Amino acid sequence: MALNRSDVAENRKWDLSGLFASEEEFESLFSLAEKEIEEFAPLNRKFTVENTLEVLKKESSLIRKIERLYLYSHLKKDENTADAKYQALQSRCQSLITKMSMATAFVSPQLAKLSFSDLQKMKAMPEYANFTTLIDAVIREKKHILSEKEEKIISSIGDFAGDFRTIFGMLDNADLKFGSVKNSDGEMVELSHGMYSLLLQDASQEVRASAFKTYYESYIGMINTIAATYAGSVKKDCVLSSLRGYKSALDKALERDSVPTKVYNNLISAVRKGTPSVHKYVAFRKKALKLKELHMYDMYVALTGEYKLSLGYDEAYELVMKALAPLGEEYVALLKKGYNERWIDVEETKNKRSGAYSSGCYDSNPFVLLNYQPTTHDVFTIAHEMGHSIHTYMSNTHQCYEKADYTIFVAEVASTVNEVLLLKYLLKDAKGEERKFLLAYYLDMFRTTLFRQTMFAEFEKFSHEEYEQGRPLTAESMNTKYLELNKAYYGDAVIHDKEIQYEWARIPHFYSAFYVYKYATGITSAVSIAHKILNEEGYVKKYFDFLSAGASLRPLETLKLADVDLTKKEPFDIAIKEFNATLKELKSIK
Repeated sequence: MALNRSDVAENRKWDLSGLFASEEEFESLFSLAEKEIEEFAPLNRKFTVENTLEVLKKESSLIRKIERLYLYSHLKKDENTADAKYQALQSRCQSLITKMSMATAFVSPQLAKLSFSDLQKMKAMPEYANFTTLIDAVIREKKHILSEKEEKIISSIGDFAGDFRTIFGMLDNADLKFGSVKNSDGEMVELSHGMYSLLLQDASQEVRASAFKTYYESYIGMINTIAATYAGSVKKDCVLSSLRGYKSALDKALERDSVPTKVYNNLISAVRKGTPSVHKYVAFRKKALKLKELHMYDMYVALTGEYKLSLGYDEAYELVMKALAPLGEEYVALLKKGYNERWIDVEETKNKRSGAYSSGCYDSNPFVLLNYQPTTHDVFTIAHEMGHSIHTYMSNTHQCYEKADYTIFVAEVASTVNEVLLLKYLLKDAKGEERKFLLAYYLDMFRTTLFRQTMFAEFEKFSHEEYEQGRPLTAESMNTKYLELNKAYYGDAVIHDKEIQYEWARIPHFYSAFYVYKYATGITSAVSIAHKILNEEGYVKKYFDFLSAGASLRPLETLKLADVDLTKKEPFDIAIKEFNATLKELKSIK
């Protein structure tokens, strides 16, 4: 059973006092933001080329305040998703965001009305240096910015456009009850997201099967509600993209990051081409585990029972710091800073949001949510989330507020670099069963991050195209498609248990459309970057340039600072090649 938050030691909880020392301080800033929203709207009547800079500065100052308020509200809510006080606080902040969006709705349309000549002149003026990324986006998206009246309407929709994600989050984290199952000791344990993950790694196939079937019963029992919720989210994505004149929701998502569709297509085609390698690995897994039948619930158990990276949190964090030493003293010092200054909320507690993430704003250090269990996966999660956090910290340190927030497209690169470096560190001296375990873990990193996330990306493409082509998006159609994809990616060596067709229904990232493919491009980039860190003298400086760039460049240009070009097939081919080489070595160990 999950702990109560009051039972957790203070040094295992994040310290939010740097955001707000008291609720009074929060309310004071909230009131100030409300006042500035009221003062902002009249600027619309005075908008000219001459006062554009003043408007942009005021908008930036306002958004910065509200980001700080919202960060605090969502961190507090995630501590206990069933706490009505912080549900209400986050709701207030979401409404504040909507009011701000409505008050500032005129800015983009007014900027879009300016001539290309005026916009280019602004970009060249020193006083606009902080806003060149914004102006560049306006130039690029000029044709998709609507009239002021239309922008206000879309802004007002923002108050409930995110409700699909909120509804699923409440259902998934607070309302769904997963029941109890027997563990290997014969004890009944209550299933949670964290416990489910742990039990799928249990040595007993019977325990794994019981956890898998019991866990999915809850989603199957709510499948029509979940299907309607996700279908609503998809419709919202497609309608908003259509209103702005995009060809599709996918085009809108890609253009926001200045990513050409060939990057998305390169990913899917390269990974699809590489699926026979996954099929071989799945067949090898069945043989190595000596199973008569390999099931989907057998995909996470270690191939060897003689070695487990089962560490307490403090030991795990120390290991991560040693593994990331090739990044230099500055990087390791930031890891220590995060640990000592309590950036991290460690323990799984009752009604705490599941999973893990890193979140922050310009006026705070980053914060990391964990639900730590002593598993290999969770040790790697520390490295992963601290990769996000230090990326954020370095961007905030080296860029102005307006250029600090790097796009989601590059967000998964630094986190995955850390995972690859940790894996390589552990492999350095590993032999025998330990080496087999780690090689298999590396393969599973590829399977879950490159192949599985690309499978998710295909599913998202399908779900949005169904709506855009006028076909109903139902539980049945999504189940059928998901099972088809699962079979294509995993092959015939595994039994595709009936429950797996419902897996789409438990993926929270699907409520942030076309996010998951970035995990796949992230590991593709990370494999290349980690190799260079370990083998090219002086390369770390290039990588730090990438970490420090924020949004000062377009995402693909930012990656090129680290010598990665995703418009070419080469990075994807390198990733598949590394997967094949790792599988070959694993097979060779007797």
